[in-house]
Amino acid sequence: MRKRIFLTAAIVILFVVGAKAQKFSFPPLFDSTTMVKLTDSLRTILSDGVMRISGIRIRNIELDDRHQQITLDFAPGMAEYPIRKGNAEKVIQTIRHFMPSRFNHYNLTVKTDNKELEELIPAYYDPARISYDNKVLKENRKEYQRAFEINRKAPARIQPKKGTPREIALQKKLENRQASINMAKLEAQSRMKKDTKKRDRHQWPDLGPTPLVLRKNRPFEITNGLQNRHIALWHSHGLYYDQKLARWEWQRARLFQTVEDLYTMSYVLPFLTPMLENAGAVVLMPRERDTQVHEVIVDNDNPESGYSEQAGTYMWRTDEEDNHGFANKKEVYTHFDNPFRMGTYRRVVTHNPELNKKVVMHPSSAEWIPNIPQTGQYSVYVSYASLPVSARDARYTVHHKGGIEEYRVNQQMGGGTWIYLGTFTFDKGRNLSGRVTLTNESGEVNAIITADAVKFGGGMGNIGRFVQDTAILASYGNIEIPPQVSNYPRFTEGARYWLQWAGFADSVYTYYEGEHDYIDDYSSRGRWVNTLAGGSAKHPDNPGLHIPVDLSLAFHTDAGVTLNDSIIGTLAIYTRDSDGTELLPTGHNRLTSRDYTDLVQTQIVNDLRALWNPDWTRRGIWNRSYSESRSAQVPSMLLELLSHQNFADMRYGLDPLFRFTVSRAIYKGMLRYLSSTQDFEYIVQPLPVQSIAVDFSENGKALLTWKPTYDMLEPTAVPQGYVVYTRNGDENQPFDQGVFYPGSQAEIPIREGTHYSFRVTAVNRGGESFPSETVSLYKVPAGEEKGTVLIVNGFTRVSAPDSFASKDTLFAGFQDQSDYGVPYLQDISYIGSQYEFRRKNGWADDDAPGFGASNADWETKVIPGNTFDYTIIHGKSFAQAGYSYVSSSLQAFIDEDSGVDPRDFFALDLILGKQKQVRRGGTTYGTPVFKAFPEALQIRLAQYACQEGNMIISGAHVASDLWGTTGMDTLARKFAMETLNIRFRSDHASKTGEIMVAPSPYTAFYKGEILGDPVYSFRTGLNLTVYPVESPDALEPAGPGAYTIFRYRDNRLSAGVAYRGNYRVVTLGFPLETLETEEQQARLVRECLDFFNTDK
Repeated sequence: MRKRIFLTAAIVILFVVGAKAQKFSFPPLFDSTTMVKLTDSLRTILSDGVMRISGIRIRNIELDDRHQQITLDFAPGMAEYPIRKGNAEKVIQTIRHFMPSRFNHYNLTVKTDNKELEELIPAYYDPARISYDNKVLKENRKEYQRAFEINRKAPARIQPKKGTPREIALQKKLENRQASINMAKLEAQSRMKKDTKKRDRHQWPDLGPTPLVLRKNRPFEITNGLQNRHIALWHSHGLYYDQKLARWEWQRARLFQTVEDLYTMSYVLPFLTPMLENAGAVVLMPRERDTQVHEVIVDNDNPESGYSEQAGTYMWRTDEEDNHGFANKKEVYTHFDNPFRMGTYRRVVTHNPELNKKVVMHPSSAEWIPNIPQTGQYSVYVSYASLPVSARDARYTVHHKGGIEEYRVNQQMGGGTWIYLGTFTFDKGRNLSGRVTLTNESGEVNAIITADAVKFGGGMGNIGRFVQDTAILASYGNIEIPPQVSNYPRFTEGARYWLQWAGFADSVYTYYEGEHDYIDDYSSRGRWVNTLAGGSAKHPDNPGLHIPVDLSLAFHTDAGVTLNDSIIGTLAIYTRDSDGTELLPTGHNRLTSRDYTDLVQTQIVNDLRALWNPDWTRRGIWNRSYSESRSAQVPSMLLELLSHQNFADMRYGLDPLFRFTVSRAIYKGMLRYLSSTQDFEYIVQPLPVQSIAVDFSENGKALLTWKPTYDMLEPTAVPQGYVVYTRNGDENQPFDQGVFYPGSQAEIPIREGTHYSFRVTAVNRGGESFPSETVSLYKVPAGEEKGTVLIVNGFTRVSAPDSFASKDTLFAGFQDQSDYGVPYLQDISYIGSQYEFRRKNGWADDDAPGFGASNADWETKVIPGNTFDYTIIHGKSFAQAGYSYVSSSLQAFIDEDSGVDPRDFFALDLILGKQKQVRRGGTTYGTPVFKAFPEALQIRLAQYACQEGNMIISGAHVASDLWGTTGMDTLARKFAMETLNIRFRSDHASKTGEIMVAPSPYTAFYKGEILGDPVYSFRTGLNLTVYPVESPDALEPAGPGAYTIFRYRDNRLSAGVAYRGNYRVVTLGFPLETLETEEQQARLVRECLDFFNTDK
């Protein structure tokens, strides 16, 4: 025994001494000094700009003199750097440089994290790298199957139990849970084999690619994008039920006017998802994507809900075998309630009209007509059953306010859950223009079409949660705590709750059987991916929905604080080992996830450095065992974009254009990864067009012109055509499905007396851009026209809120009382104003998060932003006054070659909204953008004034931006005083937004009435209708002929100035479109027109 003790002690001492020796030197190759120089040099070589990353350390060196081979094994920290062929070669050269010369002829191998350095080069950067052959993949698939093979006699892995009695009891419970799940899986696999035999016996015609959902009436074709690919995507956390506190709460703290549970949504929903779908991808999410709080379900089990059938040659019937479908039987769902097991579905044999044209056969159809509670946009989800001989081209048609959209749905995939088709505008009530239809017409022969419920809108959370942990319940004195719903919109809730509502098995969404919602939520997302992919070529032996998921992305933001306003930056995470194997079900190595992770992170960092901050921090490429990157059995990554706890990061992160840049980078990274692994040439979708304008052509049509935008970061993103979308009527009407045009202009027939609006997208073989801003026009019926007005939209700003940082680094934050910022279209992540500005006030708890802490009064609301659709609002007022109008973007107006000439018009109406100069990133050194009056605009307006034109200019910063943000710009001030005839007075002129008339010689505005009563009012605070005007301008007359015509009622400051001279101009310190009623807007425009006509 004593010998054994001495031997053990000796081994320990040798190990410790050896470890310390390795840390400093590896004779005869490197002494300690050389080691430091070598690792410092390698870090310099591998570093990609500004980085926060692990150090580089040699863990071991193997010297094989016999085979003249040296292998250097570096600690895993080296694998966190981006490896390319160039820097990998430099690593070898640098090591040789520091090695003794007698080893120069030795072969040198560098390993890190148990992989050779060259293996860490993404295939995209190393096309010559040999890919797996089919034989290797086949053997790997067998090895994967063996790793996950279930033993019927011991269906769960028995592990030694450790910890407290309570912890041991939980381990036993989870062991039993896993055994039950595995036994159910065996039964499901048995059914899969039988279904496969049925499917293989059926004769399937060649239909071409049949993804889960295919939009049929797209006016262009995608061949080099993400067509036929399926991407699983989710945005961090979400509201969850905390058992200990018996309440619903966020999973992260409320910081800097948002919370991570909603913040990452502001990338994924308005930007990333549309980009992927515009490239042709099918995007799947484990959280509700629709922010519409209303939800309407039409179901075959409830004909009164609006469901009906039309029988043709083949009759609809209920399945006699396993007929489980959706039914909405409860107001609140608890425990393991599954609405997709509470009802039935209907089925019918397919009718192929091309099969036998001599025989007269009639199609069958089903129809879902919802009773819409409020006019608005609603996402449409369909549901059905997937059978062994289900049709791959079920033909759904969505009839909506903007027209008709046709889809092909592959019903062999995705049965028994909600399948998203798209988001459409529906009128209030029940009508034939708002419905979904399904026909049994198909290219299949003797296949089956099934029909179940259709869901319109997102709705409110309906999963009731309560304390299930008996120990916690005992701490409450075993009182009765009824099930609680969140009372929040469903889109705010975590994945665990959506997955229950969407019909997934409880083994997916509550592995802990309802006792640990927090763990269930984050762990459910990977299991959801596996269920989606189960039964497909991507995960063939796992029971599931047969959807071939190509990759998954978990979008998060991280924690961490710096006091010196430096950036925490972007971290990317993948997992190589999953349950003891480094293989995917396809036979590929999970190292492919590192390629994917590297490409996405690289694209994000490169694009942010090019467009936002050249020193944007790149963090590591981590191989870590995180559930979301580990459990999903497809190429997966977890992105930590920035630190939501760090003020410097969030000054960028609250900017919508920053979110656009990041989202486009992620899309490009995904596209490059898939092109390199699936061997296709990619093309990136174009950027939105610019310089759009619409005028009347010589033959009385609408002449729409625009210019392409070329992407300096992506040479393939070149437009190959355009799609013009048209809207008839006011801003509440939807746009049509679009018409393709090969060039950069379109002539469109119009009718007199109808408002028309247009927006344009650029398209190529890679997909479709985001839409342009909207331009509108209106032609007064013949004989009634008083003139034509040119409306110019100069309100192009989208940006973060105002912010500040004190020089002593003690205080910082966002000042939305000064300026909330301007969201792109709308903001779904704003929760309330920041109230804690002391940097040194640290985090104590999510309920007391310290610096950055924010209110919660807006966290269930969707905040309006810049819709880029204000020309129609202004235009309606001119039309009511008897004037035709056309419109133009700012760029088209100031471009010398655009063809927009204000001399052709009776008046010019310039929309400036909340346009003002801001700096990207909120810093003094950020790029200045969104100047209200750029120099070219000043020149254009001055020229128009010299031509005796009439101008209406309205905006919140019409004077302050000429005085303040441009510094001592004497030319800008000269323009203000000599062309606009105004002088700046205050940029926080009114809190109430009430306006009264001021006495002036201009009778169009002042008619001798009693002064003091408000005649107009605009919105100064957050609301659900239009962007707020927190800081309107006070501006005063400058020079003869200029008079104050309006004053703010709360302080009598000047709100508007009218000038009469050789030309006439009305300048307003508030945006016309923010007036509270259309009547006020029309009345104010009419007064301005009267001023132009009468006060001469």
